[in-house]
Amino acid sequence: MNEEIRGLEPKQVWNNFADLNAVPRASKKEERVIAFMKEFGEKLGLETKVDGVGNVLIRKPATKGMEDRKMVVLQSHLDMVHQKNNDTDFDFDTQGIEMYVDGDWVKAKGTTLGADNGLGVASIMSILESDSIEHPALEALFTIDEETGMTGAIGLEPDFLKGEILLNLDTEEDDEIGIGCAGGVDLTATKNYTLEAIPADGLGYKITIKGLQGGHSGMEIHKGLGNANKLMNRILYVVSEKANLIEIDGGGLRNAIPRESKAKLVVSKGNEQDFLNSLNTEKEHILAEFKSIEPELEILIDKTTIEADKALSHRDFAQLTQAIYAVHNGVFRMSPDVEGLVETSNNIARVIFKDGKMHVECLLRSSVESGKADLANSIKSVFHLIDANVKLSGDYPGWQPNMDSQILEVMDSLYTKLFGEKANVAACHAGLECGIIGDHYPGMEMISFGPDILGAHSPDERASISSTQKFWKFLLEILKQIPAKN
Repeated sequence: MNEEIRGLEPKQVWNNFADLNAVPRASKKEERVIAFMKEFGEKLGLETKVDGVGNVLIRKPATKGMEDRKMVVLQSHLDMVHQKNNDTDFDFDTQGIEMYVDGDWVKAKGTTLGADNGLGVASIMSILESDSIEHPALEALFTIDEETGMTGAIGLEPDFLKGEILLNLDTEEDDEIGIGCAGGVDLTATKNYTLEAIPADGLGYKITIKGLQGGHSGMEIHKGLGNANKLMNRILYVVSEKANLIEIDGGGLRNAIPRESKAKLVVSKGNEQDFLNSLNTEKEHILAEFKSIEPELEILIDKTTIEADKALSHRDFAQLTQAIYAVHNGVFRMSPDVEGLVETSNNIARVIFKDGKMHVECLLRSSVESGKADLANSIKSVFHLIDANVKLSGDYPGWQPNMDSQILEVMDSLYTKLFGEKANVAACHAGLECGIIGDHYPGMEMISFGPDILGAHSPDERASISSTQKFWKFLLEILKQIPAKN
């Protein structure tokens, strides 16, 4: 299956991508891919270092005639988001990604593809191993844990890098030259509840939401896609006085819009028909509202056996659903200065209620630090009203654009020359490592770009073959045009 991928052009990139995708590389479980990359650099006879947190640095001297150019840092992250469909039998800890070609797209069988940021990594590998590509002195920086905390970038030491220009290969639209990004912070709310005995005549029901598209909680937050946690809460809200909640399990990673959620409830026999009427009415409302944007959405209501002997009281059930209802999800504010840019947003990524414990995870993003704090205070206030504990963690800064950057001028002009159109010079609502790296190296010029990747952070992730060819051509031409040292 992956042999089909190895035959695509540019072959060196797709071959390295296939090699990389054979290595399990979940965030915070990067030991094998760190060893893989270290071995790769050492086999090439290049200076290879691993820092204290696990970032890999490989240095390559300039090709002949390019010694007078500024040193360039080529940067991508080694980890990938591990998501799969519920009906996909796959073990991310032991299996390599199973890829296939569908027209112009490379896809994975029921899992995330790892093109984010594997195509960037593979491209850098291809440059490092080439003896024909022209380039200035290079530092290849492969960071870890970008997807769940950016701890690799945060842990960078101030003297680890020497380069003056950083090219981050982690943008997912091939006509975009990225010059800024959002910062982010994780918010976790927890609360313990007292359970009560379920009704003696109680009947068990299971509600399942599935078939949503999901996707990147930054880059796709503006699309109005369904959030499984919010939709489940909406359904539960209408029956919170008619049933008792046993458990909820919804969503997954903070940086992925949740696609699926499950809940178990118990309803007394006398309330069953009223309960079902309310559920089905709300179900039909949701399906009608989302039929054009979420055509695969399913809301299943099934009878089930009751294994628990206790559940949440009506009062606490109502309080929980009211709180989740009140927490903002999606775009909070659009930028007043950059047309079309989401400034501040929240993703209610994970909702778990089980054995009397509530656990809610959110990821807040903003390109304005005060805006991020404002939204965090808004969400904290909701949870504090129900006496929940709220913790903020993993705070990282945004990346402020530098419109006077010399490398920006080079790339903007070169894009027009190569492709006959203007590039979209823009900031994005994703969390890129540039902001954090910029804190460590404040004088470094930085640009982010990459090939077209759709559906990142979901099993629908796919990478465009023709766009990868375009990106590769652009990257090689940029390396030839790096400005001379001052």
